[in-house]
Amino acid sequence: MSSFLTGLTLLVMGLVVIVLIRGLMHMAKGGSGSTSNKLMQARVLLQAVAIALIMLTLWITGGGR
Repeated sequence: MSSFLTGLTLLVMGLVVIVLIRGLMHMAKGGSGSTSNKLMQARVLLQAVAIALIMLTLWITGGGR
């Protein structure tokens, strides 16, 4: 179970990086503000999910104790 959560956490963290890079590239080339806003909202949501998964993984595994 903990290895599944660890893998899922790493996947979500990777998605955060991908969305962040896409948002930066979109902003650099002068894209629409609406798309930039949607990418930022997606990044914030993914970051919240990643933090929740990290906390859940630490709780289940005993936090390294």
